[in-house]
Amino acid sequence: MPITKSSGVTPTEQLLAQLCDQTFLRLWSYPNPYKDDGHELCDLIVVFDNHVFVFFDREGRQFQNTGRDQQLNWERWKRDVIDRQIKTASGAERYVRSGRKVFLDAARQRPFPIDIPAADLRVHKIIVAHGAKEACADFSSDNVYGSIAVGYSDTPGEIPAFPFMVDLSKHEPVHILDSHNLPIVLSELDTFTDLLAYLEAKVAAISKFDYLSYCGEEDLLAHYFANFDTSAKRHFIGTTDKEINGVHIGEGAWKGFIDRAEYKAKKEADKSSYLWDDLIQRTCENALNGTLLGANLLEGPSAIHEMAREPRFSRRALSDEMVRAIRNFPEKGGPIMRHVSLMPSFYKDLAYVFLQLKVEGITDYDGDYRPKRQAVLKIACGAAKNKLPHLQRVVGIAIDAPKFTDTNSEDFLLLKCSEWPEAQRAEFEQANLGFGFFTSPSLKTRVMTVKNFPDSASE
Repeated sequence: MPITKSSGVTPTEQLLAQLCDQTFLRLWSYPNPYKDDGHELCDLIVVFDNHVFVFFDREGRQFQNTGRDQQLNWERWKRDVIDRQIKTASGAERYVRSGRKVFLDAARQRPFPIDIPAADLRVHKIIVAHGAKEACADFSSDNVYGSIAVGYSDTPGEIPAFPFMVDLSKHEPVHILDSHNLPIVLSELDTFTDLLAYLEAKVAAISKFDYLSYCGEEDLLAHYFANFDTSAKRHFIGTTDKEINGVHIGEGAWKGFIDRAEYKAKKEADKSSYLWDDLIQRTCENALNGTLLGANLLEGPSAIHEMAREPRFSRRALSDEMVRAIRNFPEKGGPIMRHVSLMPSFYKDLAYVFLQLKVEGITDYDGDYRPKRQAVLKIACGAAKNKLPHLQRVVGIAIDAPKFTDTNSEDFLLLKCSEWPEAQRAEFEQANLGFGFFTSPSLKTRVMTVKNFPDSASE
């Protein structure tokens, strides 16, 4: 059955929907969901694993710099655009946690297609506040982009408020984005894993320090990118100095960061990674249109779900390896040829098998050839598990060798192999005798080190 999604009602909701379709991919991002009473739950919801992201996008009230006291103007605008949405977001979180049904339409005829897990549910509340960018930039010549400043502390409101600064409680953190930094955050952190890692690092810093404040979300993002824990292999916010109890990120951190060589090198290197996204998005589109063959991608684990969990720098490495494998496919050979690659994931217990086939004289592509291609792919995935016993999941991707065809199709397979009894190991070993996947003495192995931010543009 096709899944009909809203594309957003207002122009800013439509922009939010487009950005979230890129970051979370189309199968997991849904604008304008509804509660069981027919009222809208939020402006956009994302459900992936045990995480729910609820977005509230407000463009209705432009900041009016009327010549009255600007503090009063700010307080009124903030109350309508931010404070009320924070309360609404808290209500949406309670609703999601209650287990009540969510729908894609106000008439409640189209159920939300993803089961929201009850156990260990993590809800991330994100408010997008539009309408104050110009007034904010005019307020201070030091404000580079017109972004709203944000602070988190134990006692919000204790320090006298001033315009274009939102003071929030650190105990129930909600994330405030604005017209300028919404596209920055969702474009720079454009995978589920990357955005989640940033939000979790931010919440950890809010909890750790007495206060965390910054002049714009983009400045906090620059600080996050610039700080990397080599032992934990992750970016972080704040400092490791235990004598420091608060952190403030000044104006212009993002402006300076995007001029750095490593940032420019990352943007250049990441261009190839969107091959991975294209593979996923095509399959997601087929699932939404109801034309996808095989199991429902939203009912349980799937190869596409595993692929969507990869962070951006890992997608870059995987895409580069796929392109390299395509280039290395033999130019000449017999009527049936194959090339198989075993590629590591960001996750140590997961690996990918990339299979290319050239078969001449196909008469029944979908009814005969593709089932055989899928069977060969499964054997290759089982051979990968036998080669690397620590793997708990193997994702298979099979295509026709691009060197010999102008059109193509993809087959995806998820082999769940956390349990691998001897009989199953022997079965795949026997099936692999005719293929020799990953058993050849001439097997080539490459070792790569991939960084989120390359040291230079040539890396």
